[in-house]
Amino acid sequence: MHFDAREAKALQAGSTIVVQGCPGLRLEASKAGKSWIYRYKSPVDSRMRQVKLGAWPALPIASAAARWEELKSLRDAGRDPSLERKADRAGKATLAKVKKEGVYTVARLLDDYLANYIDKQRDPKNAHALRSRLTRGVASIAHLEPAYITRSIAFDTIQALSEWPVMANSVRQELGGAWEYAHDSGRLSEDVPNWWRSIMKRKLQSKGQMRDGEHKGTDKRVLAENEVGVLVVTDFPLLSPAIQDVLTLYLWTCSRGGEICALHADHITEEGGVLWATLPKSQTKNQNRERATDFRIPLVGRAESVVRRRVAENPGGYLFPGRHASGHIQQTNVQTQVHSRQPYSRTRPDWERTRLTVTHWSPHDLRRTGRTLLAKMGCPDEAGEAILGHVTPGVAGVYNRYRYDAEKLQWLQRLAERLEVIVQAAAHDAP
Repeated sequence: MHFDAREAKALQAGSTIVVQGCPGLRLEASKAGKSWIYRYKSPVDSRMRQVKLGAWPALPIASAAARWEELKSLRDAGRDPSLERKADRAGKATLAKVKKEGVYTVARLLDDYLANYIDKQRDPKNAHALRSRLTRGVASIAHLEPAYITRSIAFDTIQALSEWPVMANSVRQELGGAWEYAHDSGRLSEDVPNWWRSIMKRKLQSKGQMRDGEHKGTDKRVLAENEVGVLVVTDFPLLSPAIQDVLTLYLWTCSRGGEICALHADHITEEGGVLWATLPKSQTKNQNRERATDFRIPLVGRAESVVRRRVAENPGGYLFPGRHASGHIQQTNVQTQVHSRQPYSRTRPDWERTRLTVTHWSPHDLRRTGRTLLAKMGCPDEAGEAILGHVTPGVAGVYNRYRYDAEKLQWLQRLAERLEVIVQAAAHDAP
C-alpha cells in the first residue's frame, strides 16, 4: 500500500489519488476538503456506489485502510454498505418523527421492545447488533401502524431480505417477539394478528459464507487426522504466536473461540496438580441460560503449556491482550488471520504471503474436529457435550446438575495423547 502525504496535501479540488493495493479506495479533493472514498460495484444490483470513510488528514491512511477492509469484507459477503447506511439513516429519521408525533407505529413498537425487554435481557453488544438489524429490516414499514401490517406486507418485508437468509430469519423471529411483547403489554389490540410467526417459516435457509464469489453452502467441516497433523506442523507457524496459541486451545480443549480469547489469569487455578480454566457464566455464550453454570475446562498437554506460558507473560491480565475495548483480542481477529492465509483470500492483494496447506477451514471447525475425535475414541455424549460447554436440554437438564469434571479431565487427556500421535506422524512425514 503506497500513499504519499505530500502529494495528498498538494491535491487540487476535483482531483483524485487512487491508493495502490486497496481496490476502490481513493482520496478525493473538493473545495470543502479532502475525503477518503470507497468506490465499488454493488453485489445487490451491480450499480457503482461509494461510501465516504472520513476526512483526511483527520483520518490517517492506516485507519482509512482498516475501514476500507471492513467495508470490502461486507461487499465480498454480498452486502451493499451504501444501501445499508441509507436504510439505517431512514430508520432513525422515521423513529424520530414517530416519537415527535406520538403515533404508535411499528417504529415505536420496536423501540418499546428493544428498550424494555432486549436491552435488559441481552448484553450491550448483541442488543446493539439487533437494534441495527431491525432498523434496517423494517425501514420500509416503520411509519405504519401495526394494525395496517397485512400478511402480504409482512411477506414482502422479509422477502426483501431473503438474499441474506440468516439476517432475514433473525428479523422475522424478533418481529414476532416484538408483536407478542406489544400484545402482552396492552399496547397492541389482541385483534391485530402476528403474521411474523407464520410467514416464510423454515423457508429461509442459509447459503453459507461467500468464497471465491460463490456461497460455500452449510456443510460443516471436520478435518481428517492427517490434515490436523499438517495443520499443526506446517500451517500454524505461518500465523502470529497469539493466533497459534488460540488455535491450539481450540483443538486441545474443544472450547469456543470467544471464551478462549477472553481467558484471564484470574480464571486459571491449579487443583490437585491439574491446571483448570474456570470462566464465569456471565462471560460465556450461555450467560442467559438459566441452567448454565461457570464453564470449567481442564488444561492438559499443549493446552497446559500454552496457558502456563501466557499467564507468565501476562500476570494478572488477559492471556490474549488486544486493543479492543474489552482488553483482549476478538474471535474475529483469529478468523481474519486464518482467512488471509487461505489460497482463495483476496484481502490485501499487494501482500505476498505464504498460503495455508490445509484449506477451506475456519477456527470453529477445529472445535468440531476435536469433538469428532473424542467420539471416535468412545467418549460418552454426556462428557463430550460437557467439554463443549453445552447445556443439557429438556427434562434431563432440569434434574441432572452433575458437572462432569472428572470425565472432562479423563477424555481431554486421551484427546491430548491422540493429538500428539497425529502431530508426531505429520512431523515425521514432513519434508
